[in-house]
Parts: sequence; structure tokens; C-alpha cells
Amino acid sequence: MGFRENLKDELKYQDMKVKELADKAAVPKRTIDHYLTENNYMPSAETAVRIAQALHVSVEYLVTGTDPSFSPAVKNAVVPLIKKLNSLSDTDLHFFAEVLDRLTT
Repeated sequence: MGFRENLKDELKYQDMKVKELADKAAVPKRTIDHYLTENNYMPSAETAVRIAQALHVSVEYLVTGTDPSFSPAVKNAVVPLIKKLNSLSDTDLHFFAEVLDRLTT
């Protein structure tokens, strides 16, 4: 997949509207709309960085669909789970850790 598909997937995953991303990234909504509709319309490096930062993902993830911050030993199916865990409150994360400990011991 390319930038367009990865950006669409990430917006859907985060349940974020294009307008919200545009505001967070300080990029015009129309520009992001172009990235989402035009197959070969790629952002500049600076714009890609701002979009990635607003989404809390790497630019490499948006471009390639892979994230170098995860070890190669991490299964691809685990990456979305890690993202969800990262969004939990400290209380919920502690609860999840306890449940996981019980399941794996």
C-alpha cells in the first residue's frame, strides 16, 4: 500500500476526520483531501512529517505501511494491538497487564 491508503487507514483507525487532522497538522484540509484522492499526489517531506506527528505515527509508516520502531520480532498482527494499548489510560493499561499476566502464566 502507498501513502494514500495508509493515510486513509490511519484516519479510520483513529476515527479522525480530515478537518481534525488538517487542524492538528497545520495543513490545509484541501491538501489532505488531495492526498486521499489522488493516487500519485505525495506530500513534501515537511508536510509528511507534520501529518505523521499529528497522527502519532512515523513518516515511514505512512509511506510504506511498516513501522521501524517495532522490532522485526513483533508480529504484524500485534502492531494494531500495541497502538490500542498505547491509547489506554494508565488505570486501564494496568488492568490489561494484570489480565495478560494471568493468561500467560
